[in-house]
Amino acid sequence: MPRVSAKRQITLPIAQCREVGIEPRDEYRCFVANGRITIVRKEAGAAKGFLRHVAGDPAMSDGEPQDGVYRFDAAMQRLPHVAAP
Repeated sequence: MPRVSAKRQITLPIAQCREVGIEPRDEYRCFVANGRITIVRKEAGAAKGFLRHVAGDPAMSDGEPQDGVYRFDAAMQRLPHVAAP
């Protein structure tokens, strides 16, 4: 049975990695829910279309800023609050 090292590292069993498609150097996300740690492999394109509903600001462009710096918090106010998995 795998154990947690002194550095809090674990080794995932090869059979389980193959079953869920985890390869060396894959990126992952982990979270705690119901007293358990869950590891989820990140998938390319998983966030595609996530901001589709956000209307663009015609005053903004990909070029030089016209009136100062666009504020990140102003953009975040337009997004609906999304609960973490």
